[in-house]
Formats: sequence, structure tokens, C-alpha cells
Amino acid sequence: MKTTSDTRLLSTGIPGLDDILHGGLSPRGLYALEGDSGAGKTTLGLQFLMAGAAIGERGLFVTLSESASDLRTMAASHGWNLDGVETLELIASEDNLAPDARYTMFHPSEVELSETTRAILALAEKLKPARLVLDSVGELRLL
Repeated sequence: MKTTSDTRLLSTGIPGLDDILHGGLSPRGLYALEGDSGAGKTTLGLQFLMAGAAIGERGLFVTLSESASDLRTMAASHGWNLDGVETLELIASEDNLAPDARYTMFHPSEVELSETTRAILALAEKLKPARLVLDSVGELRLL
């Protein structure tokens, strides 16, 4: 990790990107990645968390679109080990998003978003991760 004044920058896990960012990302920042499917957003998120795990930081990857098993398979295909990276899988089923789902007073999307947010906050409170990746915000918008 490089430091600027008294601020320790967070490595993205990608040396070339850290160079472009003059050492990494500022801590306590909120960063959004935008790109088409397959552009590498999930890959970058995993690398960011693995870089933290390598220095003993707890990381949490919240997936709203891929299963935790699929993430581990993808990581293994790159030769990566996700030890030290917690995964929270919150994939809404088609049944839960259907207009006739089990809710009567509220649209299912209102309840699903609330439940999803509550699950994320509960695990974050329990784990107190130093790094958190939410993949993807677009899926939250669908809720």
C-alpha cells in the first residue's frame, strides 16, 4: 500500500490500475463501476476483496445476480482463492418478483428491496467488513 500524507490507499488488486490511481482507492470511499455485461466489474470487485484479504482485511461480496458457487468457479478458473472473502447471495427468484407474489398491500418489489437491504445490513453489522462489494446495483433497481 502506498500512502499519501496520512491516508493509506487501498489496493484494487490490479497493479496497473493502482498505478493509474496513484496508489489505489481512498478508504471510506464509495465507488461505482459501470460497464456492459462481461466488462470485468465482478472480476475487479473480487480482486479488490482478495487484495484486502491478503493483508488481513475482512471483505464481503454481496451478489444479487450470480450464485456464490458460480463466483467461486469463476475465481478458480483464474487460479484465485477466495478464502477470507465472505459471500452473501441474494438472488430474487422469478416467483418473488411476479406481480401476484405473496404480498397484498405492497408491491412485491417494495418488500423484496426492504428484505434485501435488511439482509445486507445485518450481515455487514455482524462481519464489520473493511471492504464491501455490491454486485450489482442494477439488480437492486430491478427490485
